[in-house]
Amino acid sequence: MRWHCHELFHRMPEGAVAGGIAVVIDVLRASTTIITALANGAARVRPMADVAAARASAAALGPGAVLGGERGGVRIDGFDLGNSPAEYARDRVAGRSLVITTTNGTAALAACRAAREIVVGAIVNRSAVAAAVRQLAAAADCGDAHLVCAGTDGTVTAEDVLAAGAILDAALRDAPAEELDAPARAALAAFRGVAGAVDPRAALAAEFRRAPGGANLVALGMEADLPLCATLDAVAVVPRLDVASGWLTEMVPNAESR
Repeated sequence: MRWHCHELFHRMPEGAVAGGIAVVIDVLRASTTIITALANGAARVRPMADVAAARASAAALGPGAVLGGERGGVRIDGFDLGNSPAEYARDRVAGRSLVITTTNGTAALAACRAAREIVVGAIVNRSAVAAAVRQLAAAADCGDAHLVCAGTDGTVTAEDVLAAGAILDAALRDAPAEELDAPARAALAAFRGVAGAVDPRAALAAEFRRAPGGANLVALGMEADLPLCATLDAVAVVPRLDVASGWLTEMVPNAESR
């Protein structure tokens, strides 16, 4: 397996993920929130890049749909939920269809539609994502996996690079000889430099506070989301996008990957 790490809005060539397995990462907070929603029983999640389109999609689904999202970190007026993983509790989302739009994460998903497979990754599901990528690559006879870091407002953010490194760290436990490009090697080194602390969650959350995305959340009074997004392997759920329908659903591992 060849692993590539891309910064979506900073030097990612057009068509870079075409034909490969794309892992979309927006750890603060869209990726973590989507993963959390499915882990708490949401039936499916439709990511939308545009606010108006998200409203229309939820309206078409009827009163049972949940409409979530943010702009500038703040819940959009009239939406049911914002973009904090804490909001997507089981009693709010279980069994329901969710439509979500965010500043960076849902745009990153839209930008990866040329990939053969698209999944959502974060720190909370990093081991499950690593296993899922290997499963999908084997099924598709595909040797390239792309870790796509969404960034914040067009800038590179350390939290997404750390999440990419966390996924690579998990992937290399089972296949230490896998091939990494230079940005992937840098992401892995960054993660291992932080996660070697006595309390990896606290160390990751501290790094988040210093990154643009984390600093924004602290300024908005949402610092409590940082440790939620910094918990390694909190869940084993991997959202997988069906490009034809536009829905993310939980990927079911095959017998060999369990």
